[in-house]
Amino acid sequence: MRFEITVLPGDGIGPEVAAEGVRVLEAVGKRFGHEFIFHYDDVGGIAIDRHGVALRPETLERAKKGRAVLLGAVGGPKWDDPLAKVRPEDGLLALRKGLGLFANLRPVRAWPMLLDSSPFKPEVLKGVDLIVVRELTGGLYFGRPKRRWQSPRGRRAVDTLAYSEKEIDRILRVGFALARTRSRRLVSVDKANILESSRLWREIAIELAPEYPDVELQHMLVDACAMRLVRRPSDFDVIVTENMFGDILTDEASVLAGSLGMLPSASLAGVPQVGKPTFGLYEPVHGSAPKHAGKGIANPLATILSTALLLRYSLGLEEAARAVEKAVEAALAGGARTRDIMGPSGSYVSTGDMGRLIAERLG
Repeated sequence: MRFEITVLPGDGIGPEVAAEGVRVLEAVGKRFGHEFIFHYDDVGGIAIDRHGVALRPETLERAKKGRAVLLGAVGGPKWDDPLAKVRPEDGLLALRKGLGLFANLRPVRAWPMLLDSSPFKPEVLKGVDLIVVRELTGGLYFGRPKRRWQSPRGRRAVDTLAYSEKEIDRILRVGFALARTRSRRLVSVDKANILESSRLWREIAIELAPEYPDVELQHMLVDACAMRLVRRPSDFDVIVTENMFGDILTDEASVLAGSLGMLPSASLAGVPQVGKPTFGLYEPVHGSAPKHAGKGIANPLATILSTALLLRYSLGLEEAARAVEKAVEAALAGGARTRDIMGPSGSYVSTGDMGRLIAERLG
């Protein structure tokens, strides 16, 4: 089969890790008889430098024509002026909104061979394999009004946390659907003791629950969830929550995996269903880390694992997705380690070497 993929390498280490994701997809193509056509374009800081905007309209249109988007990372100190009218992250937000990517899936796994890379005790991490479903196009990051101004009493700023019933309903359905494919346990995270938006969130979750009688639904306040994630992370299987809570909780959960360099993500335009691929954008959870750019020390595994999600959710190639994940596991079991996941054991490999090892195991 032939698939067109838009590749947006971005800034910092983005181009390096994206290149390894492409390498792995090419290896998948050779093994399973698929053809991947890659279309490259700019987003983020490099787009600002070259075109004056973080995302060009033609880039967005190009992305819409493909089956999926593979993104490196965006941002960096060069474009970090808080007074700047255009920021690299504007491009990422515009992609999410323009492509209708409302559901962000962030799997978190404690790899047995990386337990010595985590500050947690091995017994705490045993059996940790969870996924966070984050609402991606609503909440504080998109609410209006959103502005800052000078008042007689000094500078002021406002951000608006707003959600509609439709936005909450569709993301909760993603959580329920994923729970059905796993252990049928779903934790809905909110702040219903304080926020009206969270009270609406919980109300809709309760209303939806009878449609999924095979899924056990639990409600949890976000602060309690944050504490439970570091005390008893194996209690969780699928977590569903709003935009900002999901952003914070998944960064916290990255410590469970040993490094942000191990966390993939999928941003989807529909509810994932077996046999029904949906458009998506795939990227590592980590940032652009510009101080590491060009040194060959970045961990490409989050990007490579993101390609497995791409194969699974946007192309419907489950066997190929599992093959990528098994290749990553085999490389780690063989002792391959990038700098961020080096522990007492293992051998250091560069960004390119890690990608090559995964591709070889797919051959």
